[in-house]
Amino acid sequence: MPQFSATEIAYLMVGCQQAVLAFGWLAAAGLLPQSRKSMLAWALHATLSAVALCGFVVATRPGNEPLRAAANLSIVGSMIALQWGVRVFVHRESAWRWHAGAAALAALVSWYGLDPAHGAVRVAVISGLLAVLTLATAWDLQRAARWKLDWRWRLLLSVPVGLAGLVFAARSLRAALDPEHVVAYVTANSTLNTSSAVIYLVVALAFQLTLVALVVSQFVTELKEASRFDSLTGALNRRAIDEVLNAEVMRSRRLKDRFSVLMIDVDHFKDINDRHGHAAGDRALQHLGTVFTTHMREIDRVGRYGGEEFVVVLPGASIAEARQMADRLRERVEASPLRWQERAVPLTISVGLSHWQGDEDQLATMMARADAALYRAKQGGRNRVMTSELMAVDVA
Repeated sequence: MPQFSATEIAYLMVGCQQAVLAFGWLAAAGLLPQSRKSMLAWALHATLSAVALCGFVVATRPGNEPLRAAANLSIVGSMIALQWGVRVFVHRESAWRWHAGAAALAALVSWYGLDPAHGAVRVAVISGLLAVLTLATAWDLQRAARWKLDWRWRLLLSVPVGLAGLVFAARSLRAALDPEHVVAYVTANSTLNTSSAVIYLVVALAFQLTLVALVVSQFVTELKEASRFDSLTGALNRRAIDEVLNAEVMRSRRLKDRFSVLMIDVDHFKDINDRHGHAAGDRALQHLGTVFTTHMREIDRVGRYGGEEFVVVLPGASIAEARQMADRLRERVEASPLRWQERAVPLTISVGLSHWQGDEDQLATMMARADAALYRAKQGGRNRVMTSELMAVDVA
């Protein structure tokens, strides 16, 4: 029975830990199909890490250079799988060219390093590749926390992976500066190496906890977003658009800025439901939601206020600018009939427009003005824009 040193036992413990985590990611992939590709990649990362660590332990015995080469390929492959899974999870473009190049270089160096005389080159290049892969993954995690999750302490997400990258970089540098002793240093059963293995045990677990935090945070963010949007039209829901309106009032009072509101109602919507069915009515609302969000400015916010009624918030828009935007939108809707069962169903909207009148104004009063203007637009024949100042933009 082989006798293992304290350092080897520590690395075998890390390998066992990674094997258990691989099963965990496989189970998660079965439970969460929407993230299956990422979780399968992370399961592969943990599996290859376990294989590599066990391979490194066995390869310390004489005559096991091919096994050491296989372990080198496995550890590089594990980091490629880690980064690929992170990029898939946060919907970033694939880095397959870079990954293919890293794998090819690792294969070449592992073959070259079969000769013990080239061991320092193998350690330097493989450790350098691991450093670059790991630091690149840390950067991807930081970007994910910043742009996808909007974490205040987003750097914490990338710290464990970044620290591992710095350790790999230090090992690569040592191999370059001290090639005669680096291989013996790496494989020696020393207190330093045993401590390093224990630290790696903690860092490897932190790796996995980082991924778990990424998954949990992403789902929490998605739940928050889902609670803000209308499930039928994709526009903001009533609660979210009310939050936007209150925030715009606060901003306008603080900066003495202006904004306008459009209150929109679909003309003869009941007739659409009666003639074509409620499915056609739902499709009409979806169609209008797309038209509204597509043809407004990026800073504008579109919300479904209830039933067939929508509200559009126009930050920074004067009443004249808002009127122009409202009529362009009305014309766009009229020119974009709903296609339903191979027939064109005409759609028009009536719009009531109101403008923030300064610090003395109140949001409820402003919305009441917009509602009253909408009522006048409908009473005046529909398919028109009416402002709260009783000025109408009639159809041509």
